[in-house]
Parts: sequence; structure tokens; C-alpha cells
Amino acid sequence: MRSPVAEPPEAQAGLLVETVERQGTTYAEIIRAGVTVDRTRFVSPPGSSFQFGLLANEAGYHEPPHVHSPVRRAIGDLQQMFVVQRGVVEVDFYSPDGERFRTVRLETGDAITLVHGAHAIRVVEDFQAISVKQGPFLGDDQDKVVVHTDPAA
Repeated sequence: MRSPVAEPPEAQAGLLVETVERQGTTYAEIIRAGVTVDRTRFVSPPGSSFQFGLLANEAGYHEPPHVHSPVRRAIGDLQQMFVVQRGVVEVDFYSPDGERFRTVRLETGDAITLVHGAHAIRVVEDFQAISVKQGPFLGDDQDKVVVHTDPAA
């Protein structure tokens, strides 16, 4: 049985962020290509180790030159964000017992942050994305754990 695909972007019009959650765990945050804001807005909780949002300013805005403080931070998770540049991809989300419980379709311009929990991608149309993760990259053997899933789901 195939898991339901999230509502198409037009059904979500007006939402700043779609959240994939299950039993109190946030699996992903999604900002669709057509979403606009009149001012900078972040959708991630302030305490999240990865901040995700939209930057927006009116013409003429000028941010003063600055640097980001080299503050030591302890990060206990690894999140990934990607913005689809071309193509279509479906992201499947899995419960801790390996059951697929949701599928989200992403198209050109859509952005997603994979926050917690098991996920997989399936390329529907030739796909390219800009991807950002926390570093340093320690290799697939340390940074990635394959989850056994229920093939009937």
C-alpha cells in the first residue's frame, strides 16, 4: 500500500511552512516555491541546530557589514536542507519501526529541511538540488544509518 502524498502546493496556498510530524517528532519543514513574505521569517524553532526560513527586504535595505561570532555550539543531530533547482522528487518518511507514513512531492523551487527521523528520496523526474548540511562530513559509514523498512507499506 502506498502512503498518501501530501496535498499539492496549490492546496497549501497561504501557508508559510508545511510540517511533517508524527507522534511529537518533527521530521521535516517545507517551504513551497510560491510562498512569499514581506519581511524575513524563520520557521525553525529558535533552539534548533539548523535555522530555516525566508529572507525578505524592500529595495534599498542595507545590512551593515558584519561577521558571525565564532561561538562554540554543541550539535547533537545532523539536519539537511535542499532546494529543488529542477525536476521532481518524492521524499518518504518512516516511523521508528520502518513503516512509511507519509510522502511529500517536491518540485522546482520547493525547499525542505530534513529535521529528524528516517527518510528516503525517489527521483520522479531528472532532479538537481542545492543541498546544505552541517559539517564536517565524516563519511557515509559515520553520518548515515540505513533503516530497515516494511516493504508492504
